[in-house]
Amino acid sequence: MNQETGTGKYEALLAQCKGLPATPTAVAHPCEETALSGAVEAAEHGLIAPILVGPAAKIREIAKKHRLDIGRFEIVDAPHSHASADQAVALVREGRAEMLMKGSLHSDELLAAVVARDTGLRTGRRLSHVFVMDVPTFHKVLIVTDAAINIAPDLDAKVDICQNAIDLAVALGLELPKVAILAAVETVNSKMPATIDAACLCKMAERGQIRGGLLDGPLAFDNAISKEAAKIKGIESEVAGDPDILLVPDLEAGNILAKQLILLANADSAGLVLGARVPVVLTSRSDSVRSRIASCAVAVRVAHARRQPSRAGA
Repeated sequence: MNQETGTGKYEALLAQCKGLPATPTAVAHPCEETALSGAVEAAEHGLIAPILVGPAAKIREIAKKHRLDIGRFEIVDAPHSHASADQAVALVREGRAEMLMKGSLHSDELLAAVVARDTGLRTGRRLSHVFVMDVPTFHKVLIVTDAAINIAPDLDAKVDICQNAIDLAVALGLELPKVAILAAVETVNSKMPATIDAACLCKMAERGQIRGGLLDGPLAFDNAISKEAAKIKGIESEVAGDPDILLVPDLEAGNILAKQLILLANADSAGLVLGARVPVVLTSRSDSVRSRIASCAVAVRVAHARRQPSRAGA
């Protein structure tokens, strides 16, 4: 993953996807202009081969109204959003799609279909959300997790959240992602559970219970982001000042952090759910075109990385 400053970080991500085949993607209920145009734009960039799942007549009506060319895409008719989610997941189970993409339905509705016990896409991992953020004032892409799914994760949940993020960073090209485990302070305090979890996660990484990353924590946000702040506090760390992943203590902290970076630091953000059989692209109506395309590019890299073991064994 390119670590350029400025606006080149997401463009480098798109460049990594050039030459990769378009990934078959079930787009659940794209029944609103921004949702449908996001899928069309990703297809035009060669990232995905959309299968549009939802009320066929409504999808065609929206495409005609907004002059979106969907003639080359398959449409799977489904009567409403709930059926669209179920049918999109079924396409993955049948092997016809390697990614899911949220349309204009609610995130909870799509994720309910993903985690359904008998018909969903469960794995041994807990689902978690990542924001892949291009922050103009920081020297590399930042992965913020979890800011959308796990409300108050315990230690076991944080293990999966951390491992999901590390695996994503590796899929994006990092050999040893650096994980800063955030808390309000940089010392372990028995009255602050986030600091105890951070210390446990670091020890678990040392013992091989979390693999593929370099962890440090607890770290306050200033220590995590600024080498100078860490130096002032007397913290010697390979992670401080140079993290790839920010693991937050809970959803509220993560959601506030991500939205602050977007609204106050003009960050672009790609949103993805990990831990299922396939990556799930989550976009919102407020996402920019750049963010929508980046979300698909990140998911394509994950989908491609998952193909590699089977190819290696072939």
